Amino acid sequence: MNSDSKIRLNRRHFVAGAAVALGAGAVPAFGMEGSTEMLPGASSSVRNNASSFRMLDWQSYFDNTRNGAILVDLTSRALHFWSEDQTIYRLYPTSVPLSEDLTRRGRTEVVQKVVAPSWRPTPAMRERNPEWPEVVEGGAPDNPLGTHALYLSWTYYRIHGTHDTRKIGRRSSNGCVGLYNEHIQELFGMTKVGTQVLLI
Repeated sequence: MNSDSKIRLNRRHFVAGAAVALGAGAVPAFGMEGSTEMLPGASSSVRNNASSFRMLDWQSYFDNTRNGAILVDLTSRALHFWSEDQTIYRLYPTSVPLSEDLTRRGRTEVVQKVVAPSWRPTPAMRERNPEWPEVVEGGAPDNPLGTHALYLSWTYYRIHGTHDTRKIGRRSSNGCVGLYNEHIQELFGMTKVGTQVLLI
């Protein structure tokens, strides 16, 4: 096999492997050591089912990182987390609200942490979708809150998981911020009641 054949074969394996990873929804959460460089030839203007992975500095958004800090960038569809001692930084892809009227921005905080949360549609959701159930119990495979939820000080607003991985990277929620279940589980373990949250 000549060197040209080897290059073509390696490229073919790379493209096939990337397609499998994307098809499985394998989007990494980056730590401080993670690379956010784009692959050669990738377009930075494509904004379909993907978040914009750009590492940010907490000082631009918070006075301190007391109790930890979460920044949700609704435009880039990404959630940033900094631990209180600033040794941990995570960046996760998210789902964001379907429309501007469902969107809320500003400062809030985590007021409750719930494993296997039950989901109840808000009165406005029931009005728009009267066929929806009054409650979906925690642990149900079709529970819209996924496996874990961080309740915010704003009524009805959550950062939560989702079993429907097609929603991540899209405008698909009724106001909440959704993460892959494995990502909300990791974030859940790092946050506490009182963790600062800013949605921009």
